[in-house]
Amino acid sequence: MTLAGFRYRKVKLSFGEGMVVASGAWFLGTLLCALPYYLSGNYLSYLDCCFDVMSGLTTTGLTLIQDLDHISNGINMWRHILTFVGGQGMVVLALTFLTKDQSGAYKMYVGEGKDEKLFPNAVSTARRIWYISLVYLAIGTVVMWIAAMFAGLAPDRAFLHGLWILMSAWSTGGFAPMSQNILYYHSAVFELATVAFFVIGSFNFALHHAVLSGKRSELYRNIETVTFFITMTILTLTVTLGLMRNHVYPDVVAVFRKGFYQLISGHTTTGFMTIYAKQFYHEWGDIALFAIVIAMLLGGSACSTAGGFKGLRTGIIFSTFKTEVKRMMLPENRVSEQKIHHIRDVILSDAMIKSAFLIVTAYIITFTLGTFVGMLAGFPFGMAAFESASTTGNVGLSIGVTSAAMPAYLKLTYIVIMWLARLEFMSVLALGAYCVRKVGKK
Repeated sequence: MTLAGFRYRKVKLSFGEGMVVASGAWFLGTLLCALPYYLSGNYLSYLDCCFDVMSGLTTTGLTLIQDLDHISNGINMWRHILTFVGGQGMVVLALTFLTKDQSGAYKMYVGEGKDEKLFPNAVSTARRIWYISLVYLAIGTVVMWIAAMFAGLAPDRAFLHGLWILMSAWSTGGFAPMSQNILYYHSAVFELATVAFFVIGSFNFALHHAVLSGKRSELYRNIETVTFFITMTILTLTVTLGLMRNHVYPDVVAVFRKGFYQLISGHTTTGFMTIYAKQFYHEWGDIALFAIVIAMLLGGSACSTAGGFKGLRTGIIFSTFKTEVKRMMLPENRVSEQKIHHIRDVILSDAMIKSAFLIVTAYIITFTLGTFVGMLAGFPFGMAAFESASTTGNVGLSIGVTSAAMPAYLKLTYIVIMWLARLEFMSVLALGAYCVRKVGKK
């Protein structure tokens, strides 16, 4: 009788309410998804479980798990499912499989840090995102399965490792089934295969849709791919210079293989590693570490599985600086409207430029605060800054700070940073404001 009193009502969500729903879903999802971890006995506390869930859902890839090499296949599968779902987005998952209602869908979609529309409505866009991801999951699993067998794994074990690594690579997640991460496989072929999939995974879903629809010129015209190529080139030269200056590796081939892999893993915000965490701090030197930190903060593309500033914002900011320099050097009537190419030619408005600067500033402030808290916990500036960049960019590369032994307040700080950065701040801040309003009314 009580249930009969309830009636279904359509509610039109505002953008603010959509953001509250999206960020609230991530918060509750983290608490609930931590339960299997806790029951597994592989974690020291429920806080550690929540850390790993948030790390997975935000595709960060840092972990506090105990004895990773000997956990069950079930827990390993759960870890990689979380990072695969997180790459596409929990709200995107819900819009794809659990609803046909368009009301409020776009507001929640935007609340999850995405704003690209592949189709006129958010539900169709969400379904297209999942279609693209599942196609790559099927193709990529076969490729990684073969690569794992080539690395020496038995066929059945190679299949599981191939599936898990693909889920993590495509989602730029960084989780791996072994504690040595990608170093465990000792295979250049395996490393190249992972690079291919996490670079593809770091590209904008709108770019994937355009290329699959026949617009292949987008690969070299789009501002995000152009920005990524330029920044990768500059940072690769910087890392190579730093490693050669410190004589870290015996020859140029080793320098490029180790340096390039960690760099592109950081720039795409994947977090796969082919070196031990402590090697960053003890062997790489300041120049190479600085380049990796910059790469992690820059990140991948907007509306992709990647984190960081995003290539679109970086491109807008550089384009704005270029236009301002032209204005200073040329007569005003010689300076045309500021345009970028992102799927189509776009005239940059003041609102777009302001938004890019605002979000990048929020990332820098968050990174700075994370570094400060890391130093309060007793870590040197370089280590604290590196780990803060990794959490702020949702990357997963570690210099040795993240462990079950670090203070609870640092774990909580990193959880909040990962959450804020993944949802690009506004949604979580909207949820905070909503909670403050509710408490204030009581």
